[in-house]
Amino acid sequence: MGQRKPREAQPRKAQTPRPAALIVEDDADLRGLSAVLLEESELDPIECESAEAALATMLLRGQDVALIFADIRLPGVMDGVDLAREVKQRWPHLTVVLTSGDPGGRIEQLPPGVHYMPKPWQPLSILMVAERARLSAQR
Repeated sequence: MGQRKPREAQPRKAQTPRPAALIVEDDADLRGLSAVLLEESELDPIECESAEAALATMLLRGQDVALIFADIRLPGVMDGVDLAREVKQRWPHLTVVLTSGDPGGRIEQLPPGVHYMPKPWQPLSILMVAERARLSAQR
């Protein structure tokens, strides 16, 4: 019997992790819906229910995040506008979108470069924002 030739090892492609989308929403149903939508994009959703939790996540994984999609009205000391201001100071090129059904006077206090999407939003609008954020993060 002939000798069996060993199989050559196939080079494995290094899997680069997908960029993340940080969803900051205190309404669990809406947060879950946003996560399901963003799973359809090429972003991995990370869910937080407060601005403080989102900021802690950014401090740990900020380099992985391409998009923050946050409600303006959040429980805790910080709201979505405070979060956006803090994030834009540390990560100025990050795509930040704030949303609300009733932003009140806070909409006039959005930091430069922060986008606003009124509730109820359309799923396609979220997917379009996610795609722009993903492409921006690649650059």
